[in-house]
Amino acid sequence: MFREKIGDAILYRGDALEMLQSLDAQSVDALITDPPYSSGGAFRGDRVMDTRSKYLQSDSGNLALENFGGDNRDQRNFHFWSCLWAAAALRACKPGAPGLLFTDWRQLPVSTDYLQGGGWVWRGVVPWFKRSARPQLGRFTAACEYVVWGSAGPMPLERGIGVLPGFYQYTPPANREHITQKPVELMADMVRICSAGGVVLDPFMGSGTTGVAAVQLGRRFIGCEQSPHFFDVACRRIEAALQSRRMFDAPAAARSLPLDMETP
Repeated sequence: MFREKIGDAILYRGDALEMLQSLDAQSVDALITDPPYSSGGAFRGDRVMDTRSKYLQSDSGNLALENFGGDNRDQRNFHFWSCLWAAAALRACKPGAPGLLFTDWRQLPVSTDYLQGGGWVWRGVVPWFKRSARPQLGRFTAACEYVVWGSAGPMPLERGIGVLPGFYQYTPPANREHITQKPVELMADMVRICSAGGVVLDPFMGSGTTGVAAVQLGRRFIGCEQSPHFFDVACRRIEAALQSRRMFDAPAAARSLPLDMETP
């Protein structure tokens, strides 16, 4: 397994379950991840389709994006595999750590099951309303994805975090680099559940949006991605976010120096 360190971010290229099993126990402050949904239809034939066919409209400008793997499991396979990685992530998390995972409407029931199957305490479902969702005649618009969340055992009240909303509205990014890429602003809202300076874990980091949000908000980050293509994309985006934060922090740091330490 290849490992890259970028500032306070440690990125692994390889299998998520293998990476999770290698982490020190109780070393992570929050699990925030967007795993493969293995969604796209009711039958196995639907699920094994190319992810561009499953998740993009035929007139989408993102059809040239790279396909991604790990999204073609049947329901039983998906459930058992998800219980395995959820349990491995639980072992890596500190007592009381929050665990957040994204899903769609098709996989919402099994996602609430595998969270609990992995040993987490289920605490709720948070909708993300996608403003650009396309309506269909005679049907309710499938405008939401969902964050199923829980905790590693009892979860103490964290006064430093404050009250978090239970509903979010964002438009999916237009110029994305991953088919299912989430808005940075949305992932930043998720990262805020992690205490300042804490470690955020994303075993399925894709193009690195969770890592970008973590770096921007001053959290440490551990991510894993199996695809060499998307691993490189994540490294580039997280490095850019780190450089941007350093540029932002530098003037503030200079202003805080004692007068006799300021440079001319």
